[in-house]
Amino acid sequence: MLKKIKSFLYLNIGTLLLSVGVYFFKIPNGFATGGVSGIATVLAKVLPFSFLTPAVLIIAFNVLLLIVGFIFVNKQFGVKTVYCTLLYSGLTYVLERLIPLERPLTDQPFLELVIAMILTAAGSALLFNTDASSGGTDIIAMIMRKYTALNVGMALLIADAIVAFSSFFVFGVTTGLFSVTGLFAKAFLVDGIIENLNLCKYFTIITEKPDEICAFIMNVMHRGVTRFDAEGAFSHRNKKVLLAVCRRHEARMLKLKIKEIDPTAFIMVTNSSEILGHGFRSI
Repeated sequence: MLKKIKSFLYLNIGTLLLSVGVYFFKIPNGFATGGVSGIATVLAKVLPFSFLTPAVLIIAFNVLLLIVGFIFVNKQFGVKTVYCTLLYSGLTYVLERLIPLERPLTDQPFLELVIAMILTAAGSALLFNTDASSGGTDIIAMIMRKYTALNVGMALLIADAIVAFSSFFVFGVTTGLFSVTGLFAKAFLVDGIIENLNLCKYFTIITEKPDEICAFIMNVMHRGVTRFDAEGAFSHRNKKVLLAVCRRHEARMLKLKIKEIDPTAFIMVTNSSEILGHGFRSI
């Protein structure tokens, strides 16, 4: 139940960050860094109909792509993606009605690009980390993967790049360059944030007091530990090598306890953002 509540909070926080980043920073500046928000930003500027605001176009495109996704992608489509897509569209529309913006918040476009990328990358990372997405061009990428030889990453890059480069013709060279820069910056930010969200610590412990350390790891931290025999090449003394994995916030506690039990223990700690198995992420 706690895991489901945490996942639900991630979905809502991620979608909120995405909506805030798009509405307050991307749309007013014309940053078309890909996705449905980029398409809506470009078309809202080109189309002569005043009622077709970016928020309205985001809703229209997302609903249309959801329908297309159900037809062409079928089982790869999840309830989480549908929920996040509709919530993202709805939040953007509500923000447009409650806080209408006629111009950017500041006169510093680069600052606003940085904030936009941080917010949208953090939002997307939270959604991807819970096996969801905000729909949009992700659906186009899924369809392209199914019917072409392209993988999802390349298909998504092509779909978003077309949108980003269109901003050159609609908003000018400066905004176009900002859009292309934002497109590539977001890709790196999303990967970095996902890795930090899942960051774990992998311990290799060489000790002469394995029983006490194993007891602490299993009974206090409730983590698994693997042990095997070893011999010091210089001293020829028999020792044990322990292998254990824990979350980042547990690492300091484990290091202090090892040093308390065995001050001569040799500890190697490695960062790992992908631990698959019981107590961590499922395959």
